[in-house]
Amino acid sequence: MNDRLLGELEEWLRIPSVSTGDGDVAEIERAARWVVERVRAAGGDADLVTFDGGNPLAVGELRSADAGAPTIVIYGHYDVQGPGPLELWSSPPFEPQVRDGRLYARGAADDKGNFLPLLHVACELAAAGSLPVNVRVLVEGEEEVGGGSVARWVADDARGADAAIVYDSGVPDLDTPAITVGLRGLVQVRMSVRTSERNLHSGLYGGSVLNAAHVLLGQLAAVLPDRDGRLRDELRVGIIPPSEAELESWRRLEPGAQVIADAGGRPVGPTAGEEYYVRNGADASLDLNAISAGEPRTIVPPLATATITMRLAPRQDPGAVGDELERLLREGLPDGAELRLDTMRARPALFDPDQPALVLASRALERACGRAPLFLRSGGSIPIVADMAARGYPVIVGGFGLPDDHIHAPNESYSLRSLELGEASARELLRALAELPAAAS
Repeated sequence: MNDRLLGELEEWLRIPSVSTGDGDVAEIERAARWVVERVRAAGGDADLVTFDGGNPLAVGELRSADAGAPTIVIYGHYDVQGPGPLELWSSPPFEPQVRDGRLYARGAADDKGNFLPLLHVACELAAAGSLPVNVRVLVEGEEEVGGGSVARWVADDARGADAAIVYDSGVPDLDTPAITVGLRGLVQVRMSVRTSERNLHSGLYGGSVLNAAHVLLGQLAAVLPDRDGRLRDELRVGIIPPSEAELESWRRLEPGAQVIADAGGRPVGPTAGEEYYVRNGADASLDLNAISAGEPRTIVPPLATATITMRLAPRQDPGAVGDELERLLREGLPDGAELRLDTMRARPALFDPDQPALVLASRALERACGRAPLFLRSGGSIPIVADMAARGYPVIVGGFGLPDDHIHAPNESYSLRSLELGEASARELLRALAELPAAAS
C-alpha cells in the first residue's frame, strides 16, 4: 500500500464537503482548494472557478515535457452526500479509519477514493518531469446535487481534449477490471400538487373537496411502471437493444439474481434477475423516490409532493422523453388542482470500444490488473460524460468501486486493494494515452 497516497486520501476525507443541503460552504471550498494546492505543489497551474454562485470547480493543468503530447482531462468530484443518522456509523463519517482492508469514511468510494489515484499519479509524474501527457484537472463540487457548473465549464471550454478519464464507476469484483462504455441518462421531476390553502376537516369537507394526496397519486399512476417493472411504450422511444457481443460479455458476470440478493433487494418480477444487466444497462426505468402529504389526523391535505427519477437508455433523447413524461403527468389533471413540475435532464452516453482511446485504455488496464477488462454499461448516470462526448472526445469511464462499498449509505468504505489498482491503472493509462495524436490546442 502506498502510504503517501493513503495519507492524502485520509486528509481529503476529513473535510466534510457535503453538498446535499446540510453542508458548510466553507468546507466545500476547502475541499476544492485542497485539489488546487496539490496541482500547484506539483508545478502546475490551478485555481477555483465559480459560475453563478455555485460550488467551486477546482481547475488546473499539469504540463508534459513533450511539446507534442496529447491532452487528457481527468475528472472527479469532491462533494459528498450527507452522512445521515450518525448512530448507524461504526466510526465517525469524517474521521477515516482502516478496518479489515477497507477505509471507512463518507466519500471514501464516491468519489474521493476512486478519483484521487488519478490526481496523485499525475502530480507525482509532473513533479518528476516525466508526465507523458498534458493533464487538465477538473474536479467539481455539485455532482451529488445535479448542479450545472461543470457542464457550463465543459460547454464554454475552447480548448477541449484528446480524451478524458472519469473515475467515478466500478468493477464487478477486484479480479475483473472494467471500462464503462454506456451510461444511462436521467430525467428527474420534483412535482407538487396544491388543492387548497390550508388543511380542511375531513368530516366537514371530505368527499366534497379535492384531496392533494389523491390527485398526486392519480397523476403518478399514469407513469409508474407495471407490476413487472416495465414502462409504457411512450417512455421507451429510442431504446436500442444491446449487441450480441455485449450480451455475451454480460453472461460472464455474476448472475443478476445473485446481484439483487446480495444488495438485499427483491426482484420486481420473475425475469428481473435473468434480465438484470439488460434492464439496468440498456433499458429505461422509472422510480418514485419520495412522496409526502398530510399528517396522521382527520384532515384533507392541501399539498402533496413527490420526486420521480427516470433512467434513460443510451440513445434516448432526454428532451423528447422528458417532454412526454411531463405531458403524461399533466394529463387529466382535475379542475382546481395546481400542478408544478421542476425537471432536471441529463443525456445518456454510449462509446464504441473500438475507438483508439478505449483500445489503448483496455491494454493499459490489462497491464495494470493482469486481466483484460470487460466493456460494461452502467445503470447509473454521470452527466458530465455525455457533456464531454458532445464535445467530440472519447471518455474512459472506470474506477474500482465495488458493490459492497455502501456509497450514499452509512459505513461507506473503499477497499485498499481498489486504491492500489486505481494507482497502478492511472499510471498505465497516462502512459498509454501518450500514443494518441495531439489535436487539442
